[in-house]
Amino acid sequence: MAFDSIQTPAGKADQVLGGSVNYFSLAASFYAPIKVIGIVGEDFPIAHLEYLTTRNVDVSGVQIVKGKTFHWVGSYDTNMNEAKTLSTALNVFETFDPKLNAAHQDASYVFLANIDPVLQTSVLDQVKSPKLVACDSMNFWITGKPEELKKTLKRVDILSINEGEAFLLSGEKNLNKAATIIRTMGPSIIIIKRGEYGAMLFTPKGTFLASAFPVDFVKDPTGAGDSFAGAFMGYVAEAGLTRDMAQTDPDAFESILRRAVVAGCVMASFTVEDFSIERLKRLEASELVTRQTALMKMITV
Repeated sequence: MAFDSIQTPAGKADQVLGGSVNYFSLAASFYAPIKVIGIVGEDFPIAHLEYLTTRNVDVSGVQIVKGKTFHWVGSYDTNMNEAKTLSTALNVFETFDPKLNAAHQDASYVFLANIDPVLQTSVLDQVKSPKLVACDSMNFWITGKPEELKKTLKRVDILSINEGEAFLLSGEKNLNKAATIIRTMGPSIIIIKRGEYGAMLFTPKGTFLASAFPVDFVKDPTGAGDSFAGAFMGYVAEAGLTRDMAQTDPDAFESILRRAVVAGCVMASFTVEDFSIERLKRLEASELVTRQTALMKMITV
């Protein structure tokens, strides 16, 4: 959970709500109940935590401690696929030590957001028997803590990263080869997010490419990847996907994953239409259905 200050060609927003937890949980809540783990400072609005509870998000795992909340300052130029970080203030996140309560330990589906792989492993150590585990990462951890990240990857089923991160992690410059190499590190399923070009899914059974849903105007792409992940994980949880289905029912396993990728692309397309989480707060389930149906028609021959 964080504050973001963002400048894009469409305008600017200062000290707005950001962070993986906010985007992920709101996106996932359209499909399944969510329990979140995080840390905020005394400056974080309690009203927002209360709002999350109205969206079927359990915030009992959010620590409120003395100090200031994580704050990221960034900007985008005409290339909206990549943010330029101007400053990062870790604040209370610098001492974050995730502790899971009993309800969190019994989670069936786990998503490890883009944090220190040591913390990701710490969370996994506390979860009893998850049916499916997914994680995100970034260049900073790939280059800064490669061994720790490799330990995490050995324990996850799904890795969701962008194109540049896939190249860096694998040492390859071809997406097919990159995914093949990364799958030898542990995760059997690789999702490569490609911004305005959509996402690629690599599984033991094959490859699936979903385009991004074309929108008329991109206001702020921040949080699109986390929104994608939230919708993806929410969809697979609602569908009851488990890692065992890859052997027991491979066709259903593949179908659910592909539809989850479409759900992720659609959710991200709404997020980019406004700053912060504002579009997700206004989003109606009927809008999701309409756009998902439209995207399926676009990518089906």
